[in-house]
Amino acid sequence: MNNRYQVLRCGRLYDGVTDEWKTGQSILVDGSRIAQVGTEVTEPDGAQVIDLSDCQVTPGLIDAHMHMDYFDWHTIREEVYSQSEEAKTLAIARCAEKALRRGFTTVRHVGGITSNSYGVLDVKRAIEKGYLKGARILAAPMFLCSAGSHGDLSQGFAGNPALSTILQNQRITLGSGRDFFVNAVREQVKYGSDFLKIMATGGFFTPNDTPIQQQLNDGELEAIITTAHELGKTVTAHVYTNELMQKLISFGIDGMEHGSLMNRETATLMEEKDIYLVPTFCPYEEAVHYDPEEIKKKQPEFRRKLELYKDALQAGREVICSSRIRLGYGTDFVANHQNYESGYEYEAWINSGMTPFSALRAATSTNAGILQISDQIGTIEPGKCADIAGWKRDLMTDAKALLDCGFVMKGGEIYRTESCL
Repeated sequence: MNNRYQVLRCGRLYDGVTDEWKTGQSILVDGSRIAQVGTEVTEPDGAQVIDLSDCQVTPGLIDAHMHMDYFDWHTIREEVYSQSEEAKTLAIARCAEKALRRGFTTVRHVGGITSNSYGVLDVKRAIEKGYLKGARILAAPMFLCSAGSHGDLSQGFAGNPALSTILQNQRITLGSGRDFFVNAVREQVKYGSDFLKIMATGGFFTPNDTPIQQQLNDGELEAIITTAHELGKTVTAHVYTNELMQKLISFGIDGMEHGSLMNRETATLMEEKDIYLVPTFCPYEEAVHYDPEEIKKKQPEFRRKLELYKDALQAGREVICSSRIRLGYGTDFVANHQNYESGYEYEAWINSGMTPFSALRAATSTNAGILQISDQIGTIEPGKCADIAGWKRDLMTDAKALLDCGFVMKGGEIYRTESCL
């Protein structure tokens, strides 16, 4: 057998370029790259032929909003302070492998929830060198945040100021003032961050803040964005409110995460400026499609805020789904699924009235553009990395189809799959 070449015979093919299923397609893989795609491809002597005629074939999928540094969402709060940084790095490596085996060949780590180190970059490099098996990683190891903010998990110990201060000081990108954040950006870039992540507002997961608070001042936000751009890096922000989203647009932000409370005016600005949004639908599903029994399964502060903001979340979801914003696919699983179970977000898109192709496009070619590696991945075209997934459930009719990967290849190498079901 010729180990260099593989021919994949597809049932139906979505190439990430056009919103259609192509039939009778084959893919010739030459080493780690796609060499040919079409109804008639060269089959070199001895090439390995892989029958995917019972699969819907897509590019390897991309999760653009992941926190990889915990083992189990049920114990995530305990893991923040009960686990060593070495253990958290092991959790990242485990997440990368499990995501890959579920058809997500690339993931974007948008800051550590439990970790306060550069372990994600060590895992990223180990995977790139072939020492570990796992999804390709792009990462912002630490988010930039302020005391008492959504990024300050020591706020849970605010009743004990001495202890809370010690824990707060362990988060090295937590601070205040333009000079602090200018230097924090420089350090993150120095150590290998692929992009910068701002915790601009409060959130739903943390106990003592709210999604409508601005948690860095205008000068700090502008300094972060300007410095990152000077160093050739993009910036995204955890943000919910219209006022702050519009400020960030005026400061030149590249993209945003969540945006769940946005109105039509904000959506129009994002469309005009071509600013991407990774809306992370799934964590708010119980409020958007109101289910009080499911809400009860979340942490107390999450439950309280979902109930309080459910009407605004429902209105924001309608705006996002009817917009022309460049939408990415990302999960942000910290309170309802394991971080590697990225297929659950697909069901949230479908339940929100989005088409299967809009979700698949977001998880492939759009996300590749957000990650700035569309020259390498995101579509099935000659010259691209051979990142390919196969699905035996019908993606057009089954909202749970992305939970059950039947085939996965990354860089021309085939991996054993695992199901979320």
